[in-house]
Amino acid sequence: MAEDGRSRLGRGLASLLGDMGADEARPAPSQKGMGVRKLPIEFVRASARNPRRTFLEEGLEELTASVREKGIIQPIVVRPLGANSFEIVAGERRWRAAQRAGLHEVPVVVVELTDREAMEIAIIENVQRADLNAVEEAQGYEALMAEFAYTQADLAKVIGKSRSHIANTLRLMKLPDTVKAYVADGRLTAGHARALLSHDDPERVARRVVEKGLNVRDVEALTKARAVLTGTARAPTPKDADTVALERRLTEALGLAVSLQAKGEAGEVRIRYSDLDQLVV
Repeated sequence: MAEDGRSRLGRGLASLLGDMGADEARPAPSQKGMGVRKLPIEFVRASARNPRRTFLEEGLEELTASVREKGIIQPIVVRPLGANSFEIVAGERRWRAAQRAGLHEVPVVVVELTDREAMEIAIIENVQRADLNAVEEAQGYEALMAEFAYTQADLAKVIGKSRSHIANTLRLMKLPDTVKAYVADGRLTAGHARALLSHDDPERVARRVVEKGLNVRDVEALTKARAVLTGTARAPTPKDADTVALERRLTEALGLAVSLQAKGEAGEVRIRYSDLDQLVV
């Protein structure tokens, strides 16, 4: 996609709807000013490509009660698919609550988008609003990379995250499905998941975390202890503060773990990657 197109998408729905944004707490603008109109709820359907798969029951029940009392405050953003058919771009949670509340009509803003733009906007908007769990976020990044040839650098620029964040989030997809399911349903945090990446048996440790309520530091300690036990750990070489700071800056810039190894007056720069895809720029 052209640079200006990605820049526009990177601003999320604000780029399409002016300053309306996607804040559910803000009152809806006037129908005349923003093109808000009402559609029969049966004309609106969820998108199969919505990166958000998890809708926690407690939060959905609270939103349903609010919708039942006050209606939908922030319009749902949809795109037309055909006669009396509109696909949700942003606002599926509100739409679900409206169904539960028994609403017959919902306020919408209709926006013309291609399949590609609709998916990009949905992923970017959810990430920017922190509506996705870490696994859903990683799946969204993978989809943009696989279907639309995004690189990690593109994602970092468009979404407003560091390259190291993008790279570390994508690494979560290497975890066993059981562990990813724990993250998706909230039993494990993203911090837990990242710590488990270094363990040779993440599934077993993940079950222990869930059963005993271990925190991230507990998982890191278990991982280090396992490395010592299996002989994979090495005593760290003390580094001065300047070297540590430079490693941190290089890691942030490249989105990959960087280590500086001094050898007298010379030295080596070591860059760690888990697969060749991380080297695509």
